Amino acid sequence: MQFPTITSPHTARPNSVTRTMLWVILALIPGTVAMTWYFGWGILIHMVLATATAVAGEAVVLRLRARPVMPALKDLSAVVTALLMALALPPLLPWWITVIGVVFAIVVVKQLYGGIGYNPFNPAMAGYVLLLVSYPVDMTSWVPPEMLNPHPLDPLQTLSLIFTGQLPTGLDWDAVTAATPLDAMRTELDQNRMISEIRQSPLWGDFGGRGWEWVGNWFLLGGLVLLYKRIITWHIPVSMLAGLLVMAMLFHFIDQETHPFGLFHIFSGGTILGAFFIATDPVTASTTRKGQLIYGASIGVLVYIIRTWGGYPDAVAFAVLLMNLSAPTIDYYTQPRVFGHRDQGDE
Repeated sequence: MQFPTITSPHTARPNSVTRTMLWVILALIPGTVAMTWYFGWGILIHMVLATATAVAGEAVVLRLRARPVMPALKDLSAVVTALLMALALPPLLPWWITVIGVVFAIVVVKQLYGGIGYNPFNPAMAGYVLLLVSYPVDMTSWVPPEMLNPHPLDPLQTLSLIFTGQLPTGLDWDAVTAATPLDAMRTELDQNRMISEIRQSPLWGDFGGRGWEWVGNWFLLGGLVLLYKRIITWHIPVSMLAGLLVMAMLFHFIDQETHPFGLFHIFSGGTILGAFFIATDPVTASTTRKGQLIYGASIGVLVYIIRTWGGYPDAVAFAVLLMNLSAPTIDYYTQPRVFGHRDQGDE
């Protein structure tokens, strides 16, 4: 009898890398559409630019390593890395900064460690952190959401601004960019303003910033699709959101005028995207069920600590990279009990 594979198991696996990555790409569509609607065409432009750079960079490195190119490109992992990184970048970021970040993520963080399955850090988040530390001004200049943007840019104006740096006539950077809700909240609190005063600004919605809340909701929908299709499990996203929410609510109850309500942290910045699409990376995350709960909760706690007392308003990337370092140790101490073996304490 002819089997699909030479060695056991002879049955086809329910999931493959390509299938998994394809579902991740599909699940990103609702959030991507929402981000484009609220923050302009720069989102799609950077996604296309990042994807082209990632595919080309991976192909070149594979050639240099004398490895087959097409099988690696067909697994779509480079595309997912590019898309996740592009979604974290400001819509009007200069094109060359995007290229630098993606090349670092694919060439250095992924391929120089051996390719998919061997990289200890999440490539997209490592590339993002490199850019944030190197170009802090450019990386924190976001476009106001659509309902608060007095000077929306059309696709051609956006394309020109990204690739040439030329603003439309009569506009300056202050007219087309604004602080994110996390950055605005942090700045206002540093000026000793109370949250009840800060939230009187039209920037704020029910919980987070206007526009950002709905982006989070649509990424949440995509995350639920991944859960339904069993591409990911609930352990990391639920524990991460719970860890962040518990920390935020604890300090909110202590002082409601200096610590925002817990859902502000959930629906601001990259929290939802990070919980369902980034922290769940199967290569760099914890693999045991108990370990995933510890891993996710630790990311949530670190996000709150860095946002509140650290130097960066949105801390998802830093928290994920720190826990990438800890994942092997967590797995080591949370291995499930092997059937037929007894612990020393049972003797």
